[in-house]
Amino acid sequence: MSAARQPSPTVREEAAAAAVPEPTKRSRAPRARRTAPSQGVRPAPALDAGERARLLEGRHHDPHGLLGARVQQGGVVFRVLRPYAKAVTVVAKGLRAELADEGDGLFSGLLPLTEVPDYRLLVTYDGEESEVHDPYRFLPALGELDLHLIGEGRHEELWTALGSRVMEHQGVTGTRFTVWAPNAQGVRVTGDFCCWDGGAYPMRSLGSTGVWELFLPGIGEGALYKYDITRPDGGHTLRADPMARYAEVPPATASVVTESRYEWGDEQWMAARGLRPAHLSPMSVYELHLASWRPGLSYRELAEQLPAYVSELGFTHVEFMPVAEHPFGGSWGYQVTGFYAPTSRLGTPDDFRFLVDSLHRAGIGVIVDWVPAHFPRDDWALAEFDGRPLYEHQDPRRAAHPDWGTLEFDYGRTEVRNFLVANAVYWCQEFHVDGLRVDAVASMLYLDYSREEGDWSPNEHGGRENLDAVAMLQEMNATVYRRCPGVVTVAEESTAWNGVTRPTDAGGLGFGLKWNMGWMHDTLRYVSKEPVHRKYHHHDMTFGMVYAFSENYVLPISHDEVVHGKRALVSKMPGDWWQQRATHRAYLGFMWAHPGKQLLFMGQEFAQGSEWSESQGPDWWVVDPGYSAAGDHRGVRDLVRDLNRQYTAAPALWERDSVPEGFAWVEADAADDNVFAFLRFAGDGSPLLCVSNFSPVVRHGYRLGVPDEVPQWREVLNTDLEVYGGSGVRQDRPLRPEPVPAQGRAKSLRMTLPPMATVWFRP
Repeated sequence: MSAARQPSPTVREEAAAAAVPEPTKRSRAPRARRTAPSQGVRPAPALDAGERARLLEGRHHDPHGLLGARVQQGGVVFRVLRPYAKAVTVVAKGLRAELADEGDGLFSGLLPLTEVPDYRLLVTYDGEESEVHDPYRFLPALGELDLHLIGEGRHEELWTALGSRVMEHQGVTGTRFTVWAPNAQGVRVTGDFCCWDGGAYPMRSLGSTGVWELFLPGIGEGALYKYDITRPDGGHTLRADPMARYAEVPPATASVVTESRYEWGDEQWMAARGLRPAHLSPMSVYELHLASWRPGLSYRELAEQLPAYVSELGFTHVEFMPVAEHPFGGSWGYQVTGFYAPTSRLGTPDDFRFLVDSLHRAGIGVIVDWVPAHFPRDDWALAEFDGRPLYEHQDPRRAAHPDWGTLEFDYGRTEVRNFLVANAVYWCQEFHVDGLRVDAVASMLYLDYSREEGDWSPNEHGGRENLDAVAMLQEMNATVYRRCPGVVTVAEESTAWNGVTRPTDAGGLGFGLKWNMGWMHDTLRYVSKEPVHRKYHHHDMTFGMVYAFSENYVLPISHDEVVHGKRALVSKMPGDWWQQRATHRAYLGFMWAHPGKQLLFMGQEFAQGSEWSESQGPDWWVVDPGYSAAGDHRGVRDLVRDLNRQYTAAPALWERDSVPEGFAWVEADAADDNVFAFLRFAGDGSPLLCVSNFSPVVRHGYRLGVPDEVPQWREVLNTDLEVYGGSGVRQDRPLRPEPVPAQGRAKSLRMTLPPMATVWFRP
């Protein structure tokens, strides 16, 4: 923290005084340091040397037992801790008494009173005197029910109990600070309100829960703070609040006191979103990295541009890469330090609410990436938070994540599980998000994930499953679905774990949807081959249907597939520029018709040729009218728009996504032709026919069997149209079935297949 950001004690005390009821300020000339009490004030009984040392060293569990005011024999003892103060005076109705300076910032006195009055303190720093409330005259501001639920690990709104919260307590406005640090010898809150002096405000322990609490009157929104924690070994560590709901803009790391004043305008959206389950609804997802979609835009500026863009393209949802606070922008948000704080790089938490609200009012759902698999080792964040492993596992073999140099959560610890489950609820409840895409689920599920033999220990049954992680994910899903109707959870799970989207009461993990990583890898491998070689990889395009209905799937072409040398989607395709774009378009047409929801990362909707970079975002210039090939890129974008519109309008493509009755192969074995054809069926049986030709050859008179009951078919989408940049081969008139058997059906259509194209037909 630079000196320029640290207000002097005088400035901060004045600000604090201005925030309390009926503040008064007086200026007077500096006075000499007093070592004896003023008239009428007798010396207070001396503190026990051990108690005094524990208090001043930040090792005391009950500073309220030493500080504040209490009735004793002979009157009321006042004791105040104000480091660097010149003088402290107690004032009340008809009372003004200056306390004696005990040294080390302690001031005390015994007043001849029979009860503790409603008093305040006049604190003098370098000639400035401010009237403030004494934090140590207040009862705990956290209720017994909260403490009970925290202890049980069942506080589903944990963010209302822990962290910083502006409130009125005993008639006084201030901020309650609460933190879970069960291994700490002591905890003190510090911040810009005390010039970052770690000794000013020791907190009290609230029993066996490991929670520490302090109410600071006069401290309000915008205050910067951290916790000064005395570790079991006696050392000190300065930590950001794990439950902070707002943080300084990185690389600064302090937590920020905040309160929401946002008034939502998405009542209609919220009421309607739960009427139909996600796996039975149209879902076409546009994934983006908020900080680089249009670099430099804030949440509110994004709200002016993003809803209109996504609406124009016809996507039903956006998916944000993680927005929780993270110190390193190059992690794209996947190394989180502030699980309850939207990143301050783009604005305040209410600004983020405004963005979500704007998308909802435009009819667009919002999915947010959630990262419960690991956290970074930064020494101001969660790692060994109170001097010992707390959020991470006690066993180093289970704490260290082998792939990312990070730490894994201890999912078996009650409070850690509660921290994560409540966090999932928090994003859905406080920010109205419609879905959580859970990152790296496979790394959570397996004890031997990326570990060699001997580097992991089996579970209690001798298996490799992380039973604690399984239980946490089940509880998270069950809790989110119970508390937040209409929300969908999505697992990025890359293995064959059984029952990812099966309900928890049937033994499943309870997710609503699962990313189909196998389909993505297989199909990308196929289209990356030269057409002449694709016949040897034909099964890559058909194998997904072997297991397509084992889970509720999303087909993801995500950010992970267009970075780190993997090349952008269009650049994966072989051939010249025309062939690359044609294959790109044909692949999207195949993907949009295939069972499963679809997800496309930003930039791929207009065939960006370069890999994504978080420092510059999509290559928007390629669709600028001044660019010579802009029409090529805009043609692909127009296709994505039309794919989404046709998809949403065709229940056959989404009503029966997760059951075999919604799909039937027409042609799955034409490897030499590079042709695939299948039917999709709506709930009422109405079909859609999808035909893909991944060969550069125009196939005339191609025959495909179709259902008897449809009298004629019309082309409703063709990725080879000239408007998209294609060659323009199309069916100009409706096709009528002929009584010629084909692919096991009595009737068939005779059609012309465009080169490297996908065509959809409807009755």
